[in-house]
Amino acid sequence: MSDATIEPRSVLITGGNRGIGRAIAEEFVRRGDRVTVTSRSGKGGPEGALTVPAEVTDGESLDAAIKAAEDAHGPIEVLVANAGVTDDQLLLRMSDDSFETVLDTNLSGSFRVVKRVIKSMMRKKKGRIVLVGSVVGLYGSPGQVNYAASKSGLVGIARAITRELGSRGITANVIAPGYVDTEMTAALADEVQAGYKKAIPAGRFAAPEEIARVAAFIASDDAAYISGAVIPVDGGLGMGH
Repeated sequence: MSDATIEPRSVLITGGNRGIGRAIAEEFVRRGDRVTVTSRSGKGGPEGALTVPAEVTDGESLDAAIKAAEDAHGPIEVLVANAGVTDDQLLLRMSDDSFETVLDTNLSGSFRVVKRVIKSMMRKKKGRIVLVGSVVGLYGSPGQVNYAASKSGLVGIARAITRELGSRGITANVIAPGYVDTEMTAALADEVQAGYKKAIPAGRFAAPEEIARVAAFIASDDAAYISGAVIPVDGGLGMGH
């Protein structure tokens, strides 16, 4: 039996031009959905997806991006809020601006996108919201007070949405990836990578496609009864934290 989507849906993925976001976009395209991805430049998205410019800290740019997505593909039925940044510093060296900038992109940015697509989901009485968190959000990591706070905050968003809108056929969940083979991890020194892999029971980093397939499942009809959950995809690193 094919895992292609029975009826193509309008899917929006923020930060879908590289890394995990790009892999998620490619997976939804493969399954037959109508996919829009955002990138800051409006370029670089995967083949088969519409790429539009957006900055998740700017409400007006999101309004324009969502309008372009809906004009092309119809009202958003699946949202994957993936856009995120890091600015790692030890707490004593972390500036107020560093903390606020990471929170504004990763946490407030996710809120801004969710708020702008939720009305059409409510009208249809069906929707899937997938927030891309991190094992760091619950497990913690030195030098990442800002990033950990932003990612743990997504859990609160998903659970509050579930309480508010769970009776309307809308689910909201957080995927919590561990370390993934991306440009970011590839840039780490070999000894740093080896240290991380030693801490991961699976003994390796995830392939981006492994995260993407979990996102696609959580957005599927098969996952209609899963909401407010944190789904770890971390090779056992967090062990349910």
